[in-house]
Amino acid sequence: MTTFNDLSLSRTLLGTLEETGLVTPTPIQAQAIPFVLDGRDLVGIAQTGTGKTAAFALPILDRLRPKKHKRTAKSCRTLVLSPTRELSGQIVDSFRRFGAKLDLRVELVIGGVSINNQIRALRNGCDVLVATPGRLLDLVKRGALDLDAVEILVLDEADQMLDMGFIHDIRAIMTYLPQDRQTLLFSATMPKAIADLSRQFLSDPAEVSVTPVAKTADKIAQTVEHVAKANKPARLAEILSDPAIDRALVFTRTKHGADRLVRGLDKAGIHAAAIHGNKSQNQRDRTLKAFRTGGITALIATDIAARGLDIPGVSHVVNYELPEVPEAYVHRIGRTARAGADGIAVALCDPAERALLRGIERLIRMPITVSGDEPGDAPEDRAAAPQRRRRRRKPAGKQAGERAGDTAGDTGRTSRKGPGRKKAASDTARARKASRPRRRTGRSAEADLDTVSFLHG
Repeated sequence: MTTFNDLSLSRTLLGTLEETGLVTPTPIQAQAIPFVLDGRDLVGIAQTGTGKTAAFALPILDRLRPKKHKRTAKSCRTLVLSPTRELSGQIVDSFRRFGAKLDLRVELVIGGVSINNQIRALRNGCDVLVATPGRLLDLVKRGALDLDAVEILVLDEADQMLDMGFIHDIRAIMTYLPQDRQTLLFSATMPKAIADLSRQFLSDPAEVSVTPVAKTADKIAQTVEHVAKANKPARLAEILSDPAIDRALVFTRTKHGADRLVRGLDKAGIHAAAIHGNKSQNQRDRTLKAFRTGGITALIATDIAARGLDIPGVSHVVNYELPEVPEAYVHRIGRTARAGADGIAVALCDPAERALLRGIERLIRMPITVSGDEPGDAPEDRAAAPQRRRRRRKPAGKQAGERAGDTAGDTGRTSRKGPGRKKAASDTARARKASRPRRRTGRSAEADLDTVSFLHG
C-alpha cells in the first residue's frame, strides 16, 4: 500500500500530514503528486470528494518551499483558478493547513466582497493566489496584479468553469501568463472542450484518471419519486419533516426558484435558506455557517453548490428539479456520503422531466430505484398529464354513423342518400370539434390551488 512517505514529499510536509492524521493518499493523490513534483504538466480526471485539492496543493507547497527569494509586489508564484467562491475558499484553507509550517503567503480573490481589501492584500505579493476568473481579470486590468511571475497554474474543476461560461475569461487570463510555466488541469469529466483546452494550453501533459466518468458513490442510496410539478412543494416539505434528517441539501435549477422554495418551506415550519449567485459573499458565508452548525435544516441551492462544498453530515440530497446536464446529477449527489459515510439521494421527477431522468440513467449506467407510485399511476400524475388516450378504432361506416346518430337499422351503416346526409356531416363535424382537447395556456386551477395552499399554509 502506498503511503505519503513513498511520494518523496519533504519531511516538513510529512510531519504536518501526520499531525492531521493523513497517512494513506487517495488514488488521485498517489498518481498525481509524483508528476507535479517532477514539474510535468498534468491532466487529472477525478470526481469531487476524491482528494484532488491535496493532489496539487501538497506538491506545489513542496516545490515552492526551498525558494527563499523575496516576493515581488503585486505578483504571485502559483495561480489557482476555480469556478466558485466557496470552492476557492476551501482551496485556500487546504493550502494554509498543509503549509502551516512553511513561510508561504496564500491569498484569496473572489467576487462579492470588497475589491479594495484585495488590492491591499496583493500589494506586497504572495506565493499562492486562489481566484475566481472574473475578479482576477478585474484586478489585472486595474493594474493591481501582475501575472508575469506565475510559475505554476492550476485550473480546478475545469469542466464546470466551461459550463459556467468562463472560457473567454480563461483565454484572456492566459495572455497575461508566461509561456514557461507548469500547468495542471483537474476536471471531473473529459468532454471535447476540455480536451481541446488541454491541447491548447498544456505542454505534453501526463494524464491520470482514477474514477470512472459519471460513477456515483457506492454508499449513496438513490431513489426517484414520480410527482406532478404542482405537488412537489408539499412532497418536499413531507420529506424534510422526517426527524431522521439532520442536514439536507436541495437542488433547484434557478435562483428565483430557490428563493421561492425557501419562502414556502418557512411557512411549512421548516428552517431553510438559499445559496446562489445573486447572494453576496457575506450572505453565502452566513448561510453556510448556519447550515454547518445546524441552524437550518435544509440548504436550497443551485448548481453553484454541486461541486466544491465539503460539508460534513449531509445525510440527504434532494433533486427538487432534475438537472438539464446529466453530469450535474453526479456532482449534486456527491455532496452526501463523504468521508466514508452513507447517504441518501432522492429525485423528484415530474412528467416533463422523464427524458432528463433517462439521460441520467444512461450516464450512470444503472436504473434509479423508483419509490412510491410508478409513472402514470399517481392520481396527481394523471391529473397533470395531458389526456392523449387513443379512441378505439371502429369500422369506418359504423364510426361515422354513430357520431351523427344516423344509422340504418341494425347494420350500423350510415345512410348516404336523402336529406339526412348533410345533417349527419354537420353533426359529425361538431362532434369532432367537441372531442378535441382544449389547448391549455397555463397551469390548471387545481395545480394553482395546491401550490397556494402549501405556500400560504
